[in-house]
Amino acid sequence: MEERREAILQQVHQKGKVNVADLSKEFGCSLVTIRKDIQALHDAGLVKRIHGGAVRNHREDLVKYDSESIFRDVEKKEKIANLAYEYLEDEDIIIIDDASSSFYLALVILDHPEKRLTVITNSIPVANELTRADHVELFMIGGLVQKNKGTQISATMGETALNNISQFHVNKAFIGVHSINFKVGLISVGSPQMLVKKEIMKVSEKVFVLANSTKFGGSYLSVICPTQDVYKIITDDEISPENLALAKETNCPLVVAH
Repeated sequence: MEERREAILQQVHQKGKVNVADLSKEFGCSLVTIRKDIQALHDAGLVKRIHGGAVRNHREDLVKYDSESIFRDVEKKEKIANLAYEYLEDEDIIIIDDASSSFYLALVILDHPEKRLTVITNSIPVANELTRADHVELFMIGGLVQKNKGTQISATMGETALNNISQFHVNKAFIGVHSINFKVGLISVGSPQMLVKKEIMKVSEKVFVLANSTKFGGSYLSVICPTQDVYKIITDDEISPENLALAKETNCPLVVAH
């Protein structure tokens, strides 16, 4: 049993994802036995159990990043990222920005080789993770690197980045925001980030905003656009009834990940 579980763990690390049915055939044991193996590895924090199999547990890998935002509201961001992935189609060309929620979408893409994608990003952690994905053709947006400052993820910004983004045309974009005010729109943390997001929106057919339930409400300074200007805003199921009502009242294209 220990040898089989070690072999399963090795496959998860090598492939990123394993399937219960395939493992059952390979090891000549029942589906129930493989599910118990995966559950045991999940409970030990060595893999992450998913429907029909298991994927890498990225929690241990994240220690190489020192951005506080990556470690905040992880479960919410994982829910949002999993739902965002469902909107992707094989051979899509997409942009992922430098938001921490976007980073978790990159981790989902890494674990799902069944969809071949072209990914463009200005996020250094996103690019770092997706260099390991054989099913992803990766483009890094050039520009001045804004280094990590405690909460922000290292990313390229500035005029060079904006000019670089303008050369692309993509099916879908996935961006994060500082906050969402239903009366005003999507709020950015500052001007450099806002300009990048606006340029991404110009070159994208559909824009998805990844925003966990803590992002709604509050004051505003740098407004990116009204909520109606994007295709979908994906949040988690801890959003308040009051914010759900406001979203409906303002015709906000909100979808909730459970």
